[in-house]
Amino acid sequence: MAKRTLTGVVTSAKRDKTITVTVTSRETHPLYGKQYTVTRKYTAHDEDNQAGEGDKVIIVETRPISKTKTFELDKIVERSRGSIELKDETIEEEEKA
Repeated sequence: MAKRTLTGVVTSAKRDKTITVTVTSRETHPLYGKQYTVTRKYTAHDEDNQAGEGDKVIIVETRPISKTKTFELDKIVERSRGSIELKDETIEEEEKA
């Protein structure tokens, strides 16, 4: 049986040897023909804790590692360029001024 490969963005890398990957795809409604966005989350095994939040990664299907983990990290396509958390910081700065 062929192994599924999925490409997505790491949304959480807080757990040891585990990453949460969000995969976004476009699907077409079978009756109405309208396209819509579907977002699914997968947990994947990251043995060396290589991936960080915001990285674009490829995960491949494998044997069940735990209750929720049936994927493992294949490779990192693109590293993130930093995190953006401006909203809370700018609100606090405006209140001080």
